[in-house]
Amino acid sequence: MSFSTRRQFLASTAGVGAAAVASSAVASSAVASSAFADPPARNNNDFGGFTVGIQTYTFRNFNLEQTLTRIKDLGIRYAEFYRGHIPTTSNDDQIKAAKDLCAKYDVTPIAFGVESFGKDEAPNRRIFDFAKKLGVRYLSADPSPDSFDTLDKLAAEFEIAIAIHPHGPTGNALHRWYSAEVINQAVRNHHRLIGTCLDTGHLIRSAQAPHNRKLDPAQQIRAMGPRNFGLHLKDHDNERRVDVVYGRGVLDVPGILTALREVKFTGYISIEYEANPNNPSPDVAACLDVFKQAIRKMP
Repeated sequence: MSFSTRRQFLASTAGVGAAAVASSAVASSAVASSAFADPPARNNNDFGGFTVGIQTYTFRNFNLEQTLTRIKDLGIRYAEFYRGHIPTTSNDDQIKAAKDLCAKYDVTPIAFGVESFGKDEAPNRRIFDFAKKLGVRYLSADPSPDSFDTLDKLAAEFEIAIAIHPHGPTGNALHRWYSAEVINQAVRNHHRLIGTCLDTGHLIRSAQAPHNRKLDPAQQIRAMGPRNFGLHLKDHDNERRVDVVYGRGVLDVPGILTALREVKFTGYISIEYEANPNNPSPDVAACLDVFKQAIRKMP
């Protein structure tokens, strides 16, 4: 998701103020091969064993039920929701109603975000508590650098992974988490459930002037290794500055899938498409066809 179009959502959850609670839950820098030993069992063979869902921001111009209808029609069974569809301020009854609606359309919440996290534990805990009630395993995140001690504690307590999301360039500035190298430097001494949700579209966008940072998404995945918890899979045309169907920009889908297998990825892949928000389904279907073709050609 583009930072400029969603900063109003991110800003509302940024924690400030109180000193961070010292964390006794910090794991060593050695990380297990994946965040969880038991990935979901509903993987579709068409997706080669990967857990493939959709970032519901793709359908930001539709309400929750309209979105779920479209997700089901596309043959997708997992979703990474954002707060425009299920607000983090939802009470227990509202969360249950959202989950019941998901069940009606056979869509399983797997992740939620992108959410901001700050130094203060209380607002961070509220998001984790919401995520636990919703039943997700991952929070895609834009944490402030002073949030990690608190996130260590909460990730361990709730067993929910924090997947740091690079938003790519905004104006003349690169996002603070723009690359795997920057994220790795920040998380290497923190809990094993703090890693990344890379975004191939934003990695591609980093090559735009004036930044000119050419980042190979497959190599970025390899750089994150076992701390890859999620992936926003997008292609982008840097000349027109718009998302495009896979393969019409520079995205190498087979290369991405090969890299994910090399790092023994067991997280979630969110199909995301920011163009044509009034009718994204045809282009998302075309993206899924490219994905499935790449899977069929893999050894």
